[in-house]
Amino acid sequence: MPIDRRQFGLFSFASLFAGNGTKMSLQLSCGSIGVKADQRQAIAHAATYGFQSVEVDSGYLASLDAKALGALVEEARAKGVHWGCAGMPVEFRRDDETFRTGLADLPRRAAAIRAAGCTRMGTWISPTSDTLTYGENMKVHAARLRQVASVLEDQDCRLGLEYVGPKTSWSARRYPFVHTMKEMKELIAAIGKPNVGFVLDSWHWYTSGDTISDLKSLKASDVVLIDLNDAPAGIAVDEQIDSKRALPCETGVIDVGGFLSALNSIGCDAPARCEPFSARLRALPPEQALQETASAMKKAFSLIR
Repeated sequence: MPIDRRQFGLFSFASLFAGNGTKMSLQLSCGSIGVKADQRQAIAHAATYGFQSVEVDSGYLASLDAKALGALVEEARAKGVHWGCAGMPVEFRRDDETFRTGLADLPRRAAAIRAAGCTRMGTWISPTSDTLTYGENMKVHAARLRQVASVLEDQDCRLGLEYVGPKTSWSARRYPFVHTMKEMKELIAAIGKPNVGFVLDSWHWYTSGDTISDLKSLKASDVVLIDLNDAPAGIAVDEQIDSKRALPCETGVIDVGGFLSALNSIGCDAPARCEPFSARLRALPPEQALQETASAMKKAFSLIR
């Protein structure tokens, strides 16, 4: 019986995962690779190129009535695509009014993604400030993110936080803030909510100087989302620029295999997306960008041991 392109993608990725026994899955995040797509288009792309899950647009899902949301859920299910992680929409890095406005809209979005079957939201933490010392920034972040986590907890959703590791980033302004796994553990402890964990990025793991042992210190439930990428060759780790990365396994600078293997060893079941911030990739036609991303992610997962 002939196998179409979509069936081949699903078959090849499923066979790969069966071989290494991982619970992690591949999430398509179109925006991260420069592909413009709405939620329905993203679901179609995920099915075509063999991704098991798709990034969730909480604003779009919240705009749908119950019937339309149910139809979207069924559409994704029919294509063999699951919900991955949604971006956390509350702007907590700015003034109080901006934060309160975003927080007021969060229950509506959280309820929508939970109704669809998504239980994860992720965001990143700025590693520096011009005005707040480390301690002051810790208090502000803990207080605000505790409120965010409480809203998500009401919907049985988890909040993932990503630390930003490059020295070029955390030294860019006057006061450094959280930029390592150990410091993120301190922030999560200060938030004090059971549904808060990590967005673990291979780039930030590498540039922060974190290790395989650091990854193995985590529990599976600590990891909400995974980001995969590589670093440009020929640049010292302390000189790496956050906005200039590469596809997973493209240069071999980052030990992506070791990173994924360590997460697999703790039973991690988080979705993994590609976040290469690659100008070359963004310049490609969408179909080629999607295919290169799928191939790179497949290669990265084949290194799990």
